[in-house]
Amino acid sequence: MRSALALGAAVLLALPSHPARAQTAPDDPPLATQVQAGLTQRAAARTNLPHMALAQTGRTQVGPVQTAPTQESLARVRPTRGGPLQAALAQTSPGQTSPAPGDPPQVEAGVGPGEVVPDVRPGEAFADPKVAALQRTATDVQRELANLSQLAHTAQVELDKAAEQVSGATARRVEAERVVAGQQAEVDAYTSALYSALGRPDGVRVLLTAGSPDDFLAGNSLIGRLRSDLDARLGAAVDRQQVAARAESDALGAQRTASERKAELDRRSSDASNRAAAVSSELRGQLADTDAAVVALQKAQQERNATTAANWKAYTDRLAAAGVVAPKAADLRDPNQLPAGFLPLVGTTGGRQPGVAQVIVGGDRLLVLPAETQKAVTLAVGALGKPYVPGVGGEGPTAFSCDGLVRAAYASGGITLPGAVGEQYGVLTPVTDPRPGDVVFLGPARLGAQGVGIVLDEKSMIAADARLAGVIVADLPGVDTVLGFGRPSLAFRDPQQAPKATDGGLTWRCGGVQLPARSAGEAASAWGGYPNGLIPLTALCPIGVASHALRCDAAQGYQAMSAAFATAFGRPLCVTDSYRAYTAQVRLYAVKPALAAVPGTSNHGWGLAVDLCGGVQTAGSPEYAWMIANAPAFGWSNPLWARPGGGREEPWHWEYVAA
Repeated sequence: MRSALALGAAVLLALPSHPARAQTAPDDPPLATQVQAGLTQRAAARTNLPHMALAQTGRTQVGPVQTAPTQESLARVRPTRGGPLQAALAQTSPGQTSPAPGDPPQVEAGVGPGEVVPDVRPGEAFADPKVAALQRTATDVQRELANLSQLAHTAQVELDKAAEQVSGATARRVEAERVVAGQQAEVDAYTSALYSALGRPDGVRVLLTAGSPDDFLAGNSLIGRLRSDLDARLGAAVDRQQVAARAESDALGAQRTASERKAELDRRSSDASNRAAAVSSELRGQLADTDAAVVALQKAQQERNATTAANWKAYTDRLAAAGVVAPKAADLRDPNQLPAGFLPLVGTTGGRQPGVAQVIVGGDRLLVLPAETQKAVTLAVGALGKPYVPGVGGEGPTAFSCDGLVRAAYASGGITLPGAVGEQYGVLTPVTDPRPGDVVFLGPARLGAQGVGIVLDEKSMIAADARLAGVIVADLPGVDTVLGFGRPSLAFRDPQQAPKATDGGLTWRCGGVQLPARSAGEAASAWGGYPNGLIPLTALCPIGVASHALRCDAAQGYQAMSAAFATAFGRPLCVTDSYRAYTAQVRLYAVKPALAAVPGTSNHGWGLAVDLCGGVQTAGSPEYAWMIANAPAFGWSNPLWARPGGGREEPWHWEYVAA
């Protein structure tokens, strides 16, 4: 008679070999230590789960059959950033560089996450009342579109989250079913072999084969252990299959949620797109009226500039024809000791004025200015029509700030003035009877010394004006706005404190409001007297690539940066977008409200942002790394929100932050 141990060995040896068996779960012991019996029906009855043969379905399944989400169905609920609409949109801006594959999409936010910051400039900060009215309308539209855009963005975020849930749940289901299928296959194979070789191992078979009572007891104990281990193994398999079924159910639920989110996103995007289209229609007439007003304003300004330039030339020509050579400033500072042939000029108080003189020519009295002053006025007249830039140091020759114009003008005559309005006010000797070439400081007092110009006569001045975004001839303001006059040809006084703003409100500069940047690394947004995207091209400068243009200081910084980039990479910077007109912003927003900036909010509309290609658009590329390291030296920055992990990754988007 064989012993119980011999019986156990026979049972194990009767199992078929499985050189390519399915992988078991990581916590399963090797097959040699597994003793599983074919009690599938008993286990199924215990768990109330139907058993389906492997031959029927290709795998053993526990629980009702459900359709798993396919890759195609998952793709339908995943958001995309590209598409035919974006490709078509890339052709809507004439003169744009055609992006190569992998270049940044044309639909992009161009502005950091968060609420839209409205343009809070008052009406008097704009070039014309019609322009101010247009800005008020645009602000109302922006508020409405921002709300729709936020709804669309929220739906997009929820859609992304649901898609991730689908992907994760599907992966868990597939893995669980793989493990269960592998184990069930082993159980089925083992059971089949066991029954074929020995028949069902039970107490009767042990009794018939036992050689002694001890053998019977030992064999019966082994059979008990076999049955117990079988129950445990099959129970674990059933548990895994239940987990798989729940994972599959979760995946399907997440898929349904994703589909609902997608439908909601489509609805909200459609609402925003329709509203954006309506904006163009609503503003078309107002834009036309505003454009006509701006054109008329610019034409009148050009005519006035031309008349002023002609008058100044006639004055200098008359002095030259009379043989009058302008003395040096130092020679006119003492009105009681003027050079021969020059007479003192008496002021309104009856006293002689320092720094100026007069001569008699053909019975007429002609004003004589120092040579330095004549050169300063001549340069200022020559700058008429040049664009305005807000930054301190806007000293031309392409564009000027108000204090930069004054400093550059007098530097041409050999007089070095401080750079900022307040500093110029602090060192120039005051005068009460202004003459051509004197400097006028502008307030009013509650705004502090915020502007400066060069006097032409008792009624007019030349200034780089923020509202009209250019160097213009303007009327001298009233006494409530003028803070004083200074004469640069006189000796400087000890520095004095310039009037400071007292109203605690917006910052005014050169006749316009200067809004701060929303956050670090962003451009300072609003400048000049025009709304976002409605800046006249005469106020911008080309960057030397197709029809791209920026504010002039930004354009100069870009060109210098592109040249340095070319030195490093053998090619200039590649640009796909720069100044973006309001109508173009509306078109972009209509394509993808959840991604594009609300019209009138992107720094592209201020001429202070570019979208780059040629490698820069890819974070981690050598080109992007070069820009991060070197662009700040040229006044450019990839805003923190646009950098990897910043909240809205747009490595192609760069803004001018030097001003």
